[in-house]
Amino acid sequence: MVLKKKKKNTPRKLSKKKVVKKKPVRKKITKKKASAKKPVKRTAKVKKPVTKVAKEEILGVVTHYFPKVRAAVIKLKGLLSVGDKIRIKGHTTDFTQVVNSIQIDHVVVNQAKKGAEIGLLVNSRVRQHDAVTKA
Repeated sequence: MVLKKKKKNTPRKLSKKKVVKKKPVRKKITKKKASAKKPVKRTAKVKKPVTKVAKEEILGVVTHYFPKVRAAVIKLKGLLSVGDKIRIKGHTTDFTQVVNSIQIDHVVVNQAKKGAEIGLLVNSRVRQHDAVTKA
């Protein structure tokens, strides 16, 4: 009987594998041939008609509405007097009316100047950011 020699437990040396860098694959870019397109006919630009709101002088903007008393709070950008004919226009609002009464801090006045916040009785519902112009 032949006895085999036992190997000593020695740590093996790990050999590093060489990393082979792969070259990036370049894709060939082929240009598409231009297809025969029909030439586009260009027409003269049509000017849009100017709306009346652009011509009218903006007097103010609605900041609040009280539905029970049908009153609007308006921040004025111009002079407004009792008897003036105004137009209130917004996204869903568009009507004209004559100014019957103006109030500033619950005091009735005949006219209001630029920068004042006034209370105004209105004939129809108005919303915030509706424009108030002279009609």
